[in-house]
Amino acid sequence: MKNQKKNHLEKKEIKKAFVIGEPISHSLSPKLHQFWIKKYQMNASYEAIEVSIKNLPSFIENLQKNQFLGGNVTIPLKENMFKFCEKISKEANDIGAINTLYYKNGQLYGDNSDYIGFLKNLDQQAKDWDENADKKHAIIIGAGGAARAIIYALIKRNFSHIHILNRTKPRALDLSKSMSLYAPKNIKITAHDLDEFNILAPNISLVINTSSVGMKGTSFKNLKLKNLPKEAIINDIVYTPINTPLLNDAQNLGLKTVDGLGMLLHQAVLGFEKWFGVKPEVDEDLKTYMLSLLGEK
Repeated sequence: MKNQKKNHLEKKEIKKAFVIGEPISHSLSPKLHQFWIKKYQMNASYEAIEVSIKNLPSFIENLQKNQFLGGNVTIPLKENMFKFCEKISKEANDIGAINTLYYKNGQLYGDNSDYIGFLKNLDQQAKDWDENADKKHAIIIGAGGAARAIIYALIKRNFSHIHILNRTKPRALDLSKSMSLYAPKNIKITAHDLDEFNILAPNISLVINTSSVGMKGTSFKNLKLKNLPKEAIINDIVYTPINTPLLNDAQNLGLKTVDGLGMLLHQAVLGFEKWFGVKPEVDEDLKTYMLSLLGEK
């Protein structure tokens, strides 16, 4: 009887978190958080749960009943979470997406750590990348949700000019207008067709690919990376494969490159600390482990 009671108490004391989305089976988040749970010897769990937009209300309604402390939110639920949160961070509100949920004083908070993940990744892999940022120009390829978080990050670091390049210019124009609302007057955000890359390149310090190009054997055509300054940095947030065709081409020209895995790892820190009370470290052991899951050396 005593053992049964003890087991019951131990079960209740497990700290639980999740990642939700549709589809969700491909998510690396459970492996990432389980690595930290094991490393810090925690009585905790983190699981992937497939939740559709239709089923989101009932899932959120039962969060506390199911003893969840919070979790991560991914496609296609990031924008839908606003109506369910009692408190929303300024960052999540400005970016227009929520990717992290946690409870504070009994209220459900919605936050966004994507922009933090982007910044921390570059800080770690490309020291001084934002030095004299107020004189630097960046190109962002793509105009989706990830681009929005990264533009917000570059505004935070005071990049002087952010060029949004997209296959369909009207979408880039909509994003530039929207994000300009959060930028001080000294920061310009402009929209361009993708084929304007080669003209803009000579004045660019940082290139970030936020589109899906690079996955499943896809690659950009006619991007003249050789037009970039030799000190330019190329960042691809795609991490399957780690070395995308864009990064390979940049490396062949001797340009500094930053892969996308670090952004995934760093964005996870905020939630883990909120749920479990420990700020985890993004170190080489974690990167090696995650690369092994991706089939990389």
